Amino acid sequence: MTHALHERILGSLCLAGMGDALGAQTEQWTIAEIATAHDGLVRHFGDPPPDTFAGANGGRRAEVTDDASQMYYLARALLRAEGRLDHDGWVACLLDWAATSPKAGFMGPSTANIVKALQNGDDVSRVGVIGSSSRKMSTVGNTNGAAMRVAPCGLVHPGDLRAACELAFVTCLPSHDTDVAVSSACAIAAGVAQALLPCSLDAVLQACIDGARIGEEIAAQRARRVPGPRFATRLMMALNIADQARAAGDDRAFMVETEQQVGNSVLAAESVAAAIGVLAYANADPLRTISLCASIGNDTDSIATMAGAIAGAMHGRDALVQPLYGEFRAANDGDYELDALAAGLARIAGGPVGP
Repeated sequence: MTHALHERILGSLCLAGMGDALGAQTEQWTIAEIATAHDGLVRHFGDPPPDTFAGANGGRRAEVTDDASQMYYLARALLRAEGRLDHDGWVACLLDWAATSPKAGFMGPSTANIVKALQNGDDVSRVGVIGSSSRKMSTVGNTNGAAMRVAPCGLVHPGDLRAACELAFVTCLPSHDTDVAVSSACAIAAGVAQALLPCSLDAVLQACIDGARIGEEIAAQRARRVPGPRFATRLMMALNIADQARAAGDDRAFMVETEQQVGNSVLAAESVAAAIGVLAYANADPLRTISLCASIGNDTDSIATMAGAIAGAMHGRDALVQPLYGEFRAANDGDYELDALAAGLARIAGGPVGP
């Protein structure tokens, strides 16, 4: 490995956070509302309005939300564990985040229910069960919380998709214990792992597809299957839409078609597939990627976090746009020490520790 590994890891951590902060302004909004308020795509940070989760949680301009915050806490946990995080270590990390992060005021439904059970000492296997049965509601654990935070699992395993997916699975439990959530988290982890190597966008997208398949294999033995759309199917739909729309170059038409056919909600089968579709449509250009994600409506901050993590790993810190990059670092470095995180992850991944 060369010095480029450190720069790619830092680029991934930063662009994921930049996407999160950019999308914090528009979460739950429609595509039309966003276009009107931002005169097209979202290209600049702003104070999250009170009708967004970030705004209601006191979030300020250029700050990350719970999405990237969980990702940075996971990176810290990986450093403490020298990259070998186990279930207990991950649960301790999740509870630490819930207790100490100012961004924990609003968390996704799957994570929130599990955190509450863990804090109360309740049996997490009973969270979401139907009546006195052992069957859980299909929406429980089927959201994108694992995928939005999982990038560090790929960052410590450059090019090793299987290892990235195995580590990703550790972070799926106990909150995201479904085949769809596991498959989607593995798609992001594998895409990030591949993106750390010099390679084409096609190779990165194939890694996402392969990661989804690996995740399905893991989940078939160690997670629960739920009814509903398959993540891998939605992912291929999203990539097909991106491929067909790229030639026309009509951003609005692409976003609307993705929303209508794939979806952009908190459900993993929708938003994670949409994030990878945007990455493909934008040719992984860093600013285009997170701008489109922040403009696609609904769960914009999570979508931008996931796509940003992959695009940032591909291009590295030097490709991140100014002045957004400087503004983002000024707003978040005091809380997360991103240079130190990147240096530690690079050391674990087998590369140099920084400049």
